[in-house]
Amino acid sequence: MKSLFYVLIVLLLFSCSTDRTNRNPYLQDIGFRIDLNLSLPSYSALKNTGNGVYVGSQGVGTRGVFVINTGFNNFMAFEASCPNHEPNSCSTMTLDSDKQNVTCSCEDYKYNLFTGQFLNRPEGDVKYHDMLFYSATFNGNVVTVRN
Repeated sequence: MKSLFYVLIVLLLFSCSTDRTNRNPYLQDIGFRIDLNLSLPSYSALKNTGNGVYVGSQGVGTRGVFVINTGFNNFMAFEASCPNHEPNSCSTMTLDSDKQNVTCSCEDYKYNLFTGQFLNRPEGDVKYHDMLFYSATFNGNVVTVRN
């Protein structure tokens, strides 16, 4: 009985993985906080469900953030740097005219701001990443985005 116990302990130790996260290798984990006052013209579009805005302030994410009003006073926020390659001159994504999707001009990759999902994922065995999510909370007339 004692030997069975030791065998189980050894099996448990070797079955544990040190890789507990599926972290995007291209984007750093940057701590920040920004308050977006919806009374200001720069952020007033967020008063309407389905509208997204780009916030490119210094020190906010790697290349800024995209924020969208998903309805019922809920907001989503995502990193503005394309999640599928290292930040470079073309990696800051742009808000599409529909204000609900963004595009990376490097490869014309498209992402949805409601979910952060990679929309036109190429075929093959290469691992691709969805957008990097940031916390967004709403209180009064202010959306707070943080990581």
